[in-house]
Amino acid sequence: MRSRHRPAPAAIGRSALLLAVARSALVLLRYSPPLCRSSPPRLMSSSSKIPGSLPPSRSIPAAAMDGESPAPPRGACLLVLCGKSDAEKDRARSMASEHNLKLLDAGEEIAVSLLPYSDGAANPTNPPPKMTFRAQRYMDALSTSRFGRLLLWSPRLPSTHDVVSQNFCELPLGSVCVADIQAKGRGRSKNVWESPPGCLMFSFTLQMEDGRAVPLVQYVVSLAVTEAIKDVCRAKDLPFLGVKIKWPNDLYLNGLKVGGILCTSTYRSKSLFVYE
Repeated sequence: MRSRHRPAPAAIGRSALLLAVARSALVLLRYSPPLCRSSPPRLMSSSSKIPGSLPPSRSIPAAAMDGESPAPPRGACLLVLCGKSDAEKDRARSMASEHNLKLLDAGEEIAVSLLPYSDGAANPTNPPPKMTFRAQRYMDALSTSRFGRLLLWSPRLPSTHDVVSQNFCELPLGSVCVADIQAKGRGRSKNVWESPPGCLMFSFTLQMEDGRAVPLVQYVVSLAVTEAIKDVCRAKDLPFLGVKIKWPNDLYLNGLKVGGILCTSTYRSKSLFVYE
């Protein structure tokens, strides 16, 4: 079976929606039932996690954070690493230079070109590539203390979920991966997801010590998305979109499936690492 993400209305904007999801998720996790509160989830530690991979690193101007997607090197995926603070920008540059992120597809490693977006602003010889996700706008508006402060963006990935789950030991706390196009998203029963431009595809990691709370995470994230859509529509004075949750983890609008939450986990070092 093949399902399809529907692009969000252009007026909402993916960067604004991701910001609203982050705010809603953090509020819901903070005020969720005692089962969740008994062992507060922590966004993954800096010795672990998220999207990425391999080859040559070069500079990319800050202006490259808006517009159309640049083409990655032939046969490789492009990942642009963005940080909020100066320290996080330094971390993004270091990760890009170390080339120690990986991405496997069907058991085969895919080359990934890692680019820190902030390095090339003073280098006029690099024409500014463009991207569709408004990452600079997202970073400018971001006010969280952990979530999303290191962003990995790609014009096209097999799966953002694969990137975060395969690199959880390399990414700092709260890292988020976003892709303009996702070629091999997965649903339940091995269903294939088509994710054309305009959809919001993102993954992140949680670290939890209480395994009883893990099944609740997908419900919290589903609710966070619906609340985020309400918040963005209200803030932008847009018509209300009646996005509803279909048990256990699907999002529906006007009878059509428009999104889904994939949640998996692994256990190590007495903690559960949850990939959303």
